[in-house]
Amino acid sequence: MTETAVRTSGFFRARVSAITDLTPSFRRFTFTGDDLHEFGDPGFDQRIKVVFPTSSVGVDAMPTDDDWYTAWRELPDAARPPFRTYTTRAVRHDVGEVDIDMVSHDVLGPASAWIERAAIGDELLIWAPTTAHTGVSYGIDFVPPARSEQILLAGDETAAPAIAVILEQLPADARGVVVLEVPHIDDAGYLPRHPGFEFRVAARVDDADRHRHLVSAVQDAAASLAPAGRGADVEEVDIDEGILWEVPRTAKGGAALKSAPLYSWLAGEAGAIKALRRHLVSELGVDRRAVAFMGYWRLGRAENA
Repeated sequence: MTETAVRTSGFFRARVSAITDLTPSFRRFTFTGDDLHEFGDPGFDQRIKVVFPTSSVGVDAMPTDDDWYTAWRELPDAARPPFRTYTTRAVRHDVGEVDIDMVSHDVLGPASAWIERAAIGDELLIWAPTTAHTGVSYGIDFVPPARSEQILLAGDETAAPAIAVILEQLPADARGVVVLEVPHIDDAGYLPRHPGFEFRVAARVDDADRHRHLVSAVQDAAASLAPAGRGADVEEVDIDEGILWEVPRTAKGGAALKSAPLYSWLAGEAGAIKALRRHLVSELGVDRRAVAFMGYWRLGRAENA
C-alpha cells in the first residue's frame, strides 16, 4: 500500500477580500481561499512567493508541481507568469485569511501594476509552507542566537513588513535598534512599536537621496552596539551577477552561535546591504556568524526571486 505524501509547501489560490492603505507606501491585501486554513505560519520573516496575473498570461499558466521552478524556467519568456517574494504578515486559520503587506509605488513592472489596480475578488497564487510543515523553515532568515544582548534590524521599505513581524514576535525583554528608510514621512508609523527598541526611521528626499539615512544610521547605531573586534575578509559579491544573501546557520539550520553581544538583520536594496555588510564585518569586526544580510532587490532591475 502506497502512502500519500504529506504536502509541506505548495501553491494556494487566493482571492482579495480586503484592501487597506496603511500609509502612503504600504498597502495591505487580505486574501481568502478554499484551503487557506492550511497556510503555514512558521513565524518571523517567513518568505513566500506571490504569482501575479498580467494582461498576457494568467496564473493558471504557473507550474505547480514539486519542481515548479524548473518547469517555470523552461517556459518561453512570454508564457511565464511573474512572481515576487514577500513576507507573510498575518495568518488567521480560523477564518482562512492571510494578510500580505506590499509597497505601493509608481508602476514599474507586473507586481507594481497589480498592486496599483487590484480589486476585491481578484485572484493570484501564493507559494508558502503548509500547516503540515515541521522543523526548520529555510524561508526564515531571522535566526538569532538564543542569547543576544542587542538586536539591530535595518532595511528599506521592502524590508519593513518582515521587520514588523519580527518586532511583534520578539519577547518584551528583547533590546535593540531599528533603522528604516521609507519613501514618505507618513510611512514612519507603519512599524509596530516594541518597548525594548529604539526606532530611527526617516524618509528619503528623492531617489538621489536613496540609502543615505539607511547607511548612516546603521553605521551610527553599530558604533555603539558593536563590540570591539577584528575585521574579517568578506567575499565581494558582484551584485549585478550574483545574489547577496548570507544567513548564518548550523548544519541543522539553527543559529550559528549560542550567544552574541549583537545580532544584526539587514535587508533591502543590494547596493546598500553590500556596503553595510562590509562596514559591520570588515571594518568593525562584528562576528559574521551573527549577521544576516539579504539583498532583496537591485536598483534598475525587476526580478523573479
